[in-house]
Amino acid sequence: MEPKAPTARALARETVHASILAAARARLTREGPAQLSLRAVARDVGLVSSAVYRYFPSRDDLLTALLVLDYDELGAAVEAAEGAVERDDHAGRWVATCRAIRSWAITHPGDFALLYGSPVPGYAAPADTIAPASRTTHVLLLVVADAWTAGRRGSRPAPTAAPGDLTSSIGDAAAYVRDRGFADDLPDELLLRILMAWTTVFGVLSFELFGHTVGSVRDADAYFDQVVLRLADDLGLLAGTGA
Repeated sequence: MEPKAPTARALARETVHASILAAARARLTREGPAQLSLRAVARDVGLVSSAVYRYFPSRDDLLTALLVLDYDELGAAVEAAEGAVERDDHAGRWVATCRAIRSWAITHPGDFALLYGSPVPGYAAPADTIAPASRTTHVLLLVVADAWTAGRRGSRPAPTAAPGDLTSSIGDAAAYVRDRGFADDLPDELLLRILMAWTTVFGVLSFELFGHTVGSVRDADAYFDQVVLRLADDLGLLAGTGA
């Protein structure tokens, strides 16, 4: 039995819903997440505030919808870029993934600020944002796990004078990775370096988008690629490639 076509009313509601989100994303870029206001968004789409409240009962509901939309959009872009590279080209998959993250971030700086910038005062993201937020991270993890499973095990050894206990410092991250079955035998040292690489990629982008590399970086494209390749080397992804 074929599914019923959406009614005109449902289509109209979907159109208004999308226009509200689009207006909110525009305001993210102009004003930042902390300044987001339902009343201002209502004015942007030509609606009275009470009409917008029927779609998003509060600012927090709108922020949650934006988070899910942005995380899913970023995740889809990353998955598509990584999926287009040959499976045994682990370094190529890593570079494609990181470049896709940067491309999306540059195109959507306000959305990037919402996802990875300062927390919005008074707002706590609910649990239904976790799965969308994990999509990009999972691609980064998968690339490294695949390389490890394939025998590309050239990651750097642990420093001999490293302070503290490694397991206690990254226990939550290690449990997260192993519980999701990326690879049963990923060593703690490699998990630490994955965590370092993940935070470095987003840290470099934050510095770029928020203007902190002015006067230090002449060519942002080239700098980002240099960082990404060194991270790939640190993770063992270049072992045996001749790169």
